Amino acid sequence: MCSLNRCFDIVVVGAGPVGLSFAASLAQSQLEVAVVEQNSIDRLANAPFDGREIALTSASIRILRQLGAWDTIPASEKSPLYGARVLNGSSTFALRFDAPRASGEPLGILVPNCHIRDALFKVVRLGDEPLLLCGHSVVRATTSHKGAVITLSDGMQLSARLVVAADSRLSPTRDLLGIGADINRLGHSMLICRVRHEGAHHQVATEWFDHHQTIAMLPVGEGMSSLLLTLPSSEADRLLAFNDDLFLLELTNRCRGRLGKMELASNRHTYPLVTTWAHKFKAPSAALIGDAAIGMHPVTAHGFNIGLSSQKQLADAILTASRHGRDIADPAMLHRYERWLRLSAAPLYHATNILVGLYSSEQPVARLARHAGLRFAQHAPLVRHVISAMLKR
Repeated sequence: MCSLNRCFDIVVVGAGPVGLSFAASLAQSQLEVAVVEQNSIDRLANAPFDGREIALTSASIRILRQLGAWDTIPASEKSPLYGARVLNGSSTFALRFDAPRASGEPLGILVPNCHIRDALFKVVRLGDEPLLLCGHSVVRATTSHKGAVITLSDGMQLSARLVVAADSRLSPTRDLLGIGADINRLGHSMLICRVRHEGAHHQVATEWFDHHQTIAMLPVGEGMSSLLLTLPSSEADRLLAFNDDLFLLELTNRCRGRLGKMELASNRHTYPLVTTWAHKFKAPSAALIGDAAIGMHPVTAHGFNIGLSSQKQLADAILTASRHGRDIADPAMLHRYERWLRLSAAPLYHATNILVGLYSSEQPVARLARHAGLRFAQHAPLVRHVISAMLKR
């Protein structure tokens, strides 16, 4: 296989946070690793603010710290989250989730996605490995138990013992590997922007399921929140086209003045909502991590954490095999990884989809059911404890 243009032990496709963290996890090994990314090296080195705030759990923070990325993120960009409130319609009742007082630890820490990417990129660039092949996409992939061969858009061919797809929930590499996926295009988009506001958020996030819209208010600094508005895609596009003054007026009306007077603190961004679940998380000499394997609905803010844990699980298995002189693409090892990810992620993935279905329905029965469900959960400490444990792991 080494008669091809370049030969590697592992080729990672996609240099998003999960792909970069996977490459960083392997950096201290003797394995030869390449990362293929369609964006330019300049764009990776200067990740623009994209509106997305990632709620990192303590487990994800430990992974980033182990990789040397956590301390690279400026302290000013880390916003502790000490509680969450879930509201339904015009009701004043709120389901409450609070960090345990005894521990003194927050439920999570909000960090802009661009700063996580930037920190991981810096970690990867500090070492000799991996090789970054930027400005290229994968146009062909063939795999067998003997290894993988991928062809890039410039015609270069790479051979590898293992190819790992980490190139988004609509992963072209997953398709090239012949792995199907359940893809649910929800017909809604998330419109995101930062706002400064009069009201105090007390480092508490609010998730508000109102009629024909969902609003999330995430505390990202004193007097500032990230506002996430989920709407039918056509409606989101309409609001995106408003000038700033008209947009703020619309936003204030939709939030019913909950944050007081607001002013824009960032550009606006929209993202179509799509969930995915790959039918398999592996193929001969190939594996999927991050959104290429599982694309979560953002309502639970947990998709990134699942992606980060998936790369760690696979990287640890590969490093163990390498240290003991075993095959880093051993089918039994990949099967164990797939089984772990399926068992680990399925409960939250399916529970999230059920939650989205219940809270996006405008049927009177659904409205009553979600109001009753919130009250039941508030008065059932075990339920809230289980949900909190799922969100923090």
